[in-house]
Amino acid sequence: MACFIVFEGGDGSGKSTQVRSLLRRMRRRGVKVMQTHEPGGTPLGQSLRRLLKSGDPMTPTSELMLFEAARAQLVQDVIRPFLAQGGVVIADRFTSSTLTYQGYGRGLDRELIERLNREATGGLEPDLTVLLDLPVEAALARKNGGRADNFDDAPVDFHRRIRRGYSALAAADPEGWLVL
Repeated sequence: MACFIVFEGGDGSGKSTQVRSLLRRMRRRGVKVMQTHEPGGTPLGQSLRRLLKSGDPMTPTSELMLFEAARAQLVQDVIRPFLAQGGVVIADRFTSSTLTYQGYGRGLDRELIERLNREATGGLEPDLTVLLDLPVEAALARKNGGRADNFDDAPVDFHRRIRRGYSALAAADPEGWLVL
């Protein structure tokens, strides 16, 4: 029963918590399941994650390309093989994050991002995307006090654009998205 479920939402919305909870429940029921997160999941992805979270200034286009490189490796090395074995993959972020953060948030061309997403994933789409939709102010208040990265430093309006982007994506594909 191969299945690909993605959790999306703004920073502080509770994605990681919900992914871990679903993962535990599925494992208790004997489901062959694994978790991924972006960027990460492979040695290259982890290196790119450190770079992206370093707080070093980078252009929106550089940021986009790093996310796509990490995703291409993750899909090829981890996600597709696990799905081919009949497993369930639960992802903490996927292509919609790039479309919202770099497209709606940073203002990059969304058609370009969609093309790069298709190239990086070989056309792989989630079976279900779960959007954890929380008001921006509440989500930012929930966010842990860790080291700030390029997204943590962004103004509140950036996070509002991201939320609007997620809402637009969910509205465009109501069969593929569950909004909570």
